Amino acid sequence: MRFTVDLQFFSSEKTEKATPKKRQDVRKKGQTAKSQEVPTALILAAVFMTITIMSTSMFDTFMKLFRETFQVFIFQDLTPDSVAILFKDILLFLATIVAPVFLAAFIAALVANYIQVGFLFTTEPLKMKLERIDPLKGAKRLFSLRAIVELIKSILKISIIAFIAFGFLWANIENILGLNRLTPISSVSYIGSLTIKMGLFCTLGLVGLALLDYMYQKFEFEKSIRMSKQDIKDEYKNMEGDPLIRSKIKQRQREMAMRRMMQEVPAADVVITNPTHYAIALKYDESKRDAPYVVAKGVDFLAQKIKMIAKEHQVVMVENRPLARALYDQVEIGEEIPEEFFKAVAEILAYVYRIKKKA
Repeated sequence: MRFTVDLQFFSSEKTEKATPKKRQDVRKKGQTAKSQEVPTALILAAVFMTITIMSTSMFDTFMKLFRETFQVFIFQDLTPDSVAILFKDILLFLATIVAPVFLAAFIAALVANYIQVGFLFTTEPLKMKLERIDPLKGAKRLFSLRAIVELIKSILKISIIAFIAFGFLWANIENILGLNRLTPISSVSYIGSLTIKMGLFCTLGLVGLALLDYMYQKFEFEKSIRMSKQDIKDEYKNMEGDPLIRSKIKQRQREMAMRRMMQEVPAADVVITNPTHYAIALKYDESKRDAPYVVAKGVDFLAQKIKMIAKEHQVVMVENRPLARALYDQVEIGEEIPEEFFKAVAEILAYVYRIKKKA
């Protein structure tokens, strides 16, 4: 029995990690590993810590507000101006109490998003996409694995908060039942202290849940941006260009370099040849270089073309097989000849200058 296996199937499986370019592209679209629980946990922690630090100041402000209300405001005449002043004063009292808490929550939200995503500004998620209102895709998202995970996460969140709150209240049940024996100020102070402690303990539980959720979101994100081997090949082609186009570009570059090289041949002082295979054009300009340098070189067809151009422009050609072969192998175009060739080249140039002088 024979089975036909389509190898293209294996190349389409997304088993490879995303490349840096793929990560950059999805980031531009606003897709990153991000947990919504991290900002929630940090905001709650910032709020309760701020309240803990400023509890005395907040309590004093509240007491001042009550004193002003029952000792000053209650005896004022009700006129439009007095009501406006009263409203302004009460708002100022409340702002003094609430502003630090809101500021701490705002800073915590920024920090929570920055440590997860970094600095990212994109309008891509705001664009209108018809697939977002597709009822079939909406139903798939509703019954997907992600929806189940979100449901489990919500249940865990409620369970953690309920468990910690119940445990905290149960541990302090005797003190709570004995509040009727305390003064009003002592009762309020105890309830406030108990609430802050319970909130901090609940926040610690949410921080643990947020860390687990962030790890899961990062795993899901890495999984969602995986690439197949074919995707990596296509990306490389897009970055580097099609191989056929690249070969044409390189061919065009070689042609341009060859034309520039051929343009330098007429200005050469001498062309050293191996009669059939090699040709090296040399030039010596003591104002530019300390030694003669190669302006053109070629083998076979290119060598014949160099010799033809040299003949057309009456450039002297000298046959020296060992020197021609050695210069072709060791010296690139635009480079000065090595010191070991100075004597041989100097003799050739002296011969060329004598010929030119006679001419």
